[in-house]
Amino acid sequence: MIMKGGIEAPGGRDDDLVYMRVVRDVEQQIASGILKPGARLRSERDLAHHYEVSYGSIRRAMKELRERGLIVTIQGRGTFIR
Repeated sequence: MIMKGGIEAPGGRDDDLVYMRVVRDVEQQIASGILKPGARLRSERDLAHHYEVSYGSIRRAMKELRERGLIVTIQGRGTFIR
């Protein structure tokens, strides 16, 4: 028996998640040439303030961008566009 309706939380799709909005924005900035290879991103705390989201959401977004091969983080130096 398949039950429908009433149990799915609004905004449950990946596209609606806060960190995915940050990922899409960074991807768009890379695609449009605003962020060029080698450009250094702001600190994660600064990005959280800029996007008005939690630090945890930014950390998750950065992890996703690293997994997609769009950014690289060098400890002690920062995060850069690949």
